[in-house]
Amino acid sequence: MTVRLKTAILISGRGSNMEALIEAARDPGYPADIRLVLSNRAAAAGLASARAKGIEAIAIPHRDFASREAFDEQVSRELEARGIELVALAGFMRILSPAFIRRWAGRLVNIHPSLLPKYPGLDTHARAIAAGDKEAGASVHEVTEILDGGPVIAQEKVPILAGDTADTLAARVLEAEHRLYPQALARHASAMLERR
Repeated sequence: MTVRLKTAILISGRGSNMEALIEAARDPGYPADIRLVLSNRAAAAGLASARAKGIEAIAIPHRDFASREAFDEQVSRELEARGIELVALAGFMRILSPAFIRRWAGRLVNIHPSLLPKYPGLDTHARAIAAGDKEAGASVHEVTEILDGGPVIAQEKVPILAGDTADTLAARVLEAEHRLYPQALARHASAMLERR
């Protein structure tokens, strides 16, 4: 039987990358077993979607906490209570505290809509077009205390076409993300298992 890492996905919205990861993890040979979806927003559409697939999904509204650190501590408690070993951020629109990042170091990955190290942060597609870049894309990386600055696990390039807007480019990059994230998460999970 394949050993699989107990994995949580953190979302803030509809969770389209979450869907891609859940679909990939339906394969019993996939090295990450999605056990939990957690959102900082009770209204996140991805929670209902995860529940419909038989995955536990919980909301921890960040506004209920006095500080970022207090919220992150509660998230960690929920993850650890379920024996989570790997955490995938999928449209989780929160900057994580240094304490949380240190606690989950090496076990925390994110997907970002640019070819890192280019364009960390927001508005990546508009910035790539404004710069006259010929290509954009997506990166999956380990999360460190430097925003979008951790080691890159995998990337997929997407051409920038004449007449592209931030929205048209974003739609094509999102398609690439849905291919890239399951592959990159599997690679990272396999590497973690090999180090055991």
